[in-house]
Amino acid sequence: MKEKKYTKILVANRGEIALRIIRTLKEMDIKTVAVYSEEDKTSAPVLLADEALCIGPAASKESYLNIDAIIAAAKITKAEAIHPGYGFLSENAAFAKEVKAAGIDFIGPSYEAISKLGQKAAARELAIKAGVPVIKGSEGIVKENALLEAKKIGFPLMIKAALGGGGRGMRVAQTEDAFETALETAKAEAKIAFNNDDVYFEQLLINPRHIEVQFAADNFGTVIAFAERDCSMQRKNQKLIEESPSTFVTPEIRKKLIA
Repeated sequence: MKEKKYTKILVANRGEIALRIIRTLKEMDIKTVAVYSEEDKTSAPVLLADEALCIGPAASKESYLNIDAIIAAAKITKAEAIHPGYGFLSENAAFAKEVKAAGIDFIGPSYEAISKLGQKAAARELAIKAGVPVIKGSEGIVKENALLEAKKIGFPLMIKAALGGGGRGMRVAQTEDAFETALETAKAEAKIAFNNDDVYFEQLLINPRHIEVQFAADNFGTVIAFAERDCSMQRKNQKLIEESPSTFVTPEIRKKLIA
């Protein structure tokens, strides 16, 4: 596969995320297209980009989550690729698939990969099949008999948005009495943030260490793993400090994590 040179890329995000991507593309001498909601028409990314198109009202589901509007903007501006940044549609398999179907490159994982890993309940099932240890939880997305599923796992319980990220759509149910309220709140927040209110359940771990290893792969078969990051210091499920390497991880654990 030959390396592709782009002349124009549309950035399907907003704020600081879009700004960083646009700055980088400018350094690479690549033309940029910003898309924005009516509320963001004077934002920094819009002012910095070479071109900018409004894709809808302030509500995310009518703008930054509007797949048809974003793809239409790419076609109108003749952008060769779409960079989703992170959040919003970056882990939406349907978006990646429709971008490809429109003849536009998606800068990110293939829709097949996102289908397996972008949806957290499905990723959990994939981990189990691959022999990766996981904590006790529901078997996929919980559609009905939610309380019964919760009782099988036990309390305290963590309710998580299936398409979640960044701490959104997560609620703790400490007891059975608190479960229904926590479930309704998690689903409502997930709907607003990801336009999808699917949730799944996991056992709540008290005072755990949050250690993660990220990896990257390109279209040429190269796969690399990065050193672990200790993301345990959080506020409202949002990471405050990420430390690498972790003082908690031993060389033996590090090898297992990367493998």
